[in-house]
Amino acid sequence: MLTIASSLYIDKLPLADGETNMRLTRLISIILMFSISGPLFAQEWMEFASREDRFTCLFPEQPKVTDATYRSEYGADLPARVYSVTQGQSRYSVTVVDYNQVQPILTEKAKSCPAGDVVCKGVGGSGEGWWKVDRRAALVYASWKFMQRDAKVTQYQWNFLELVEGHQLSLTNADKSRTFAAVYMHENKLYMMESTVPPGYPEPSWFSQSLGFLDERGIALRYQEIYVNGFPAPPRVNRDLQRGNRIDAPGATPGGQQR
Repeated sequence: MLTIASSLYIDKLPLADGETNMRLTRLISIILMFSISGPLFAQEWMEFASREDRFTCLFPEQPKVTDATYRSEYGADLPARVYSVTQGQSRYSVTVVDYNQVQPILTEKAKSCPAGDVVCKGVGGSGEGWWKVDRRAALVYASWKFMQRDAKVTQYQWNFLELVEGHQLSLTNADKSRTFAAVYMHENKLYMMESTVPPGYPEPSWFSQSLGFLDERGIALRYQEIYVNGFPAPPRVNRDLQRGNRIDAPGATPGGQQR
């Protein structure tokens, strides 16, 4: 399993100043993890891929999938799915929220706003019911919600995986357990990763750094420059020529049209 985790880091080595130290620190955390014995590592972690929500990551076992609703900052109840595993006192989850639905939901909601109420209806450039602002601010709002927990925030930083921008947070909870969270936005879908481990356990970096994104064919994608949701997407790396160090969806076949 150490080989799998290490290969993920080799594939994500720095393309920006400061990235090396952050990745090296997390790689050291991974190595420390494998010096711990016990039931936590009784079995190897599995590679998981969701074609429906177009993401991949490592889980300790097949995750439970549940439908959910996520209320956005501007009051849109958005469809979501939660992929979760509980193993002993440790918990791991990926929540995917479909922000493609925010425009029709808030546009419809704005129709019931009082005449002339711009706080409700929105202003020029905000979209009806503020849907453009709501989608653009999704990363910040998701991060803010983690900060509102009964926990001490010990780290908050900008990050990227596969050149998709995101935010990372570390929190110490009231019971001294620790939560490591990360949020990313890709093609108007919000991905929220969360892992919580007991007091004294190191960060499960192999989980939080394993998130990947799938293209239309189910092939793991990577961009050539930083991807920022809501702006024109940069060119993608041709993964047909780069076969290793990635997780594809089962049955995905390289080749064919690639954006």
